Amino acid sequence: MGQKVNPHGMRVGVIKDWDSRWFTSKQAFGDTLVEDHKIRTTLKKQLYSAGIPKIEIERTVDSQTGNPRVKVNVFCAKPGIVIGKGGAESAKLEKQLAKMTGKNVNLNIVEVKGTSTTAQLVAEDVASQLERRIAFRRAMKQVIRNAMQPRGGVPAKGIKVTCSGRLAGADIARVESYHEGTIPLQTLRADIDYGFAEANTTYGKVGVKVWIYKGEILKGAKTAAKKEGGKQ
Repeated sequence: MGQKVNPHGMRVGVIKDWDSRWFTSKQAFGDTLVEDHKIRTTLKKQLYSAGIPKIEIERTVDSQTGNPRVKVNVFCAKPGIVIGKGGAESAKLEKQLAKMTGKNVNLNIVEVKGTSTTAQLVAEDVASQLERRIAFRRAMKQVIRNAMQPRGGVPAKGIKVTCSGRLAGADIARVESYHEGTIPLQTLRADIDYGFAEANTTYGKVGVKVWIYKGEILKGAKTAAKKEGGKQ
């Protein structure tokens, strides 16, 4: 009982792709993994205000020179902050990452649409509200309403928000959870977005977890649709 699994990790290879896509020898595997972690933590720390739900890393080798190349896809809600005036900020970040890794780094900025149904951004939104001393129940109910009835974009089919810690400055830490709609966590074909953030309040840390159900992904239906499109 109580053995929980990360919803994204559980679905990798079934309906979700890996966030790091590369292949290397056993000897270099550990160093490459640590390098990926450094890239992610550096970018997340510097660009936190831009709203970054995920960072994808692809590694290849230059066919002409044989030098390793790193392609970093940064998904962000506010791409203007990351790119900067005339691409100055992104160029600066590329140089910084190239110096840190010692490899040729290509930074690719991808805009995220539907921020109210992106779990990581929702969790960070709740955490920032808690830090601003907004009542936790109000913050949780507000993001649930925004996800189920967004102003623009596709509404979520279900959402669950959990806050744990010294809520409202209580002496004893507790867990409070609210949900709306359906959240089929054990269905592998269900597209469930998961996000986690921490709020640094005056009473200590408060953990925020968000699960958003966006519908089912059927691989068979996708391939059939592609074939029909090809026939036309």
